[in-house]
Amino acid sequence: MTDFHRIKRLPPYVFEQVNRIKAAARANGADIIDLGMGNPDLDAPKHVIAKLCETAGRPRTDRYSASKGIAGLRRAQAGYYQRRFGVSLNPDTQVVATLGSKEGFANMAQAITAPGDVVLVPNPSYPIHAFGFLMAGGVIRSVPAEPTPAFFPALERAMAHSIPKPVALVVCYPSNPTAYVATLDFYRDLVAFAKRHEIILLSDLAYAEVYFDGEPPPSVLQVPGAIDVTVEFTSLSKTYSMAGWRMGFAVGNERLLAALSRVKSYLDYGAFTPIQVAATAALNGPDDCIHEMRAIYRKRRDALVESFGKAGWKIPAPAASMFAWVPIPEKFKEMGSLEFSKLLLEKSDVAVAPGIGFGEFGDDYVRIALVENEQRIRQAARNVRRFLETADKTLHNVVPLAKSA
Repeated sequence: MTDFHRIKRLPPYVFEQVNRIKAAARANGADIIDLGMGNPDLDAPKHVIAKLCETAGRPRTDRYSASKGIAGLRRAQAGYYQRRFGVSLNPDTQVVATLGSKEGFANMAQAITAPGDVVLVPNPSYPIHAFGFLMAGGVIRSVPAEPTPAFFPALERAMAHSIPKPVALVVCYPSNPTAYVATLDFYRDLVAFAKRHEIILLSDLAYAEVYFDGEPPPSVLQVPGAIDVTVEFTSLSKTYSMAGWRMGFAVGNERLLAALSRVKSYLDYGAFTPIQVAATAALNGPDDCIHEMRAIYRKRRDALVESFGKAGWKIPAPAASMFAWVPIPEKFKEMGSLEFSKLLLEKSDVAVAPGIGFGEFGDDYVRIALVENEQRIRQAARNVRRFLETADKTLHNVVPLAKSA
């Protein structure tokens, strides 16, 4: 009864192994500092919550809503793209509201994928970027995640050696999990590549507003003509700390969005109307809350880099996103990211996300999320320091430590 076709295509969910150990430790009274899941701990803006409360219970708001989003919300998202990126969108045909960017991405995969279709996906990458297509019957071919000049020769090789020819390419900048950021010049080359090879470009821009250094991350739709081949996904989850509200967007090419809307019309009736009204208030409202969010994550990033560095674990400072993509300390590298994450949790009460959960090329890394306050991050660093200082002398009940050469 468990050998269902789509379930068999999915690999084991490696994060669940860490989650089980974390739950067991907490049940035994351990104070776990959870830097694993990218689940924002900040409050949603007060004016957004007020709009939700004001709207809930009004006549007709408990009824089914439009699956593509209410008109005012789609107009607000188009307004955001105009202000932030200088991109003009038709809210009626080029904007679709989704139940978070994850749902939008998964249903876009359902809309455009035939059994056996090949899709180019970065490795490492956020799991839905690959698994959405696997569940839709597609085949994944890995490409590099880092937006460097080496990216395009690798894409050309993937195109030349994939049968059938790939139908789509996924990108995500600022990246989850790696925190890589792309430039507009990179996007220009990317759009030219997609047009030359006649493939669809799917861009995940969920972390557009979580940046710390340099210029704000661009949208691929800023490239002239990009809308001919592109759909881009955004979310209110991180920008407004509204992760549990499940509100995101797909914008871009009309034909692709019509396909997404068709699929969604069979699967859902859209988000609860008061949530959509509140999301409209977020997009149309003051942006002080965005600046505050950014400042908080910047301070947490700086605390993480400083305190973990003093503890003996060097953290590359991310320029954007709410994550640090961190190499496993050298003497633990042979263990791989899953076993190291288990060991770290067991010995230091600090939870991180194993890099193998984002693809096999992530196995030398762990992802650390900035979802605890500065005090807790510094406490995690103290715990990690004790672990690193005693690791050679203490036993580990998950897997033996790799012997040094």
